[in-house]
Amino acid sequence: MRCPFCGHAESQVKDSRPSEDGAAIRRRRLCPECGGRFTTFERVQLRELIIVKRSGRRSPFDRDKLMRSISLATRKRPIEGERVERMVNGIVRQLESQGETELQSSVVGEMVMKALKSLDDVAYVRYASVYRDFRETSDFAKFLGEEGLSDVAEDEL
Repeated sequence: MRCPFCGHAESQVKDSRPSEDGAAIRRRRLCPECGGRFTTFERVQLRELIIVKRSGRRSPFDRDKLMRSISLATRKRPIEGERVERMVNGIVRQLESQGETELQSSVVGEMVMKALKSLDDVAYVRYASVYRDFRETSDFAKFLGEEGLSDVAEDEL
């Protein structure tokens, strides 16, 4: 594993342990060149997934990008990071088990929306506002009415 600090091609594994309920292995590493310490995670990847964007552009699926977008939606909400991590793991497993190597971005978006709705209403609306490209307050009002979420406090959004 290449050192993220100095770019040295080799690093030493100092500690390994199961993580994410056994779905990953967490490794603490040490660079013999600069002495830098860093952590890596090893996960099973069933297949290489390609996401087809609305524009038709294709890009490799990026788990970290998915995690960042969900983290933004759940920011400052009373949700443990572990629950978000489990949700992301579940979405990734669902995507990999669909049997397709190319997936529409809308499939990923709808999975995230469904998972967030069961997790937190405010995070769900925040994600929807970006995913569905809300432009005006009327877009929020219409969405809240359609989803039966009119009781979500406006000051929370």
